[in-house]
Amino acid sequence: MKNQKGFSLVELLVVVIIIAIVAAIAIPNLLASRRAANEASAISTLRTYHSAEATYQATSGNSTHYGNETDLAGLVDAILAANNPTKSGYVFDVTVDGTGPTDSTNYCATATPSSQGSTGTRVFGISGDTGGVIYGSLPGVGTAAPTDAPTCAAGVFANNASLPIS
Repeated sequence: MKNQKGFSLVELLVVVIIIAIVAAIAIPNLLASRRAANEASAISTLRTYHSAEATYQATSGNSTHYGNETDLAGLVDAILAANNPTKSGYVFDVTVDGTGPTDSTNYCATATPSSQGSTGTRVFGISGDTGGVIYGSLPGVGTAAPTDAPTCAAGVFANNASLPIS
């Protein structure tokens, strides 16, 4: 019996505890990196919407009118051309200030986390009135939405004390 080789129960427990400590340190950092990537994707998508709106206004909008998500089909990918699309953990909403592409003189778009605190902590927005400047809220706490989140209502943008993204 004394010639048996292997690990004792104490040695195995020490290894399991070390692995648990490393995981406890690494997992929060991994989730934070994922949220940061989702937020960067949301900002990039809002820039895509802004470029598409400029192209739409110059071509189909007779240099004065903007379009909503479905009007931008062909200028953005199929996911973004749907009504209130979700991409990379964010829900996007593009609204115009008129009832359609023939009477809309402004647009605004927002990006809101689909699961606040999990897929993202900030809300972003852009408008034709902002000249392409994207505004972002401060991070929300836990699952609570940020209080300074930019909003859109019928094409009217309110930055609500959110800050421009540089």
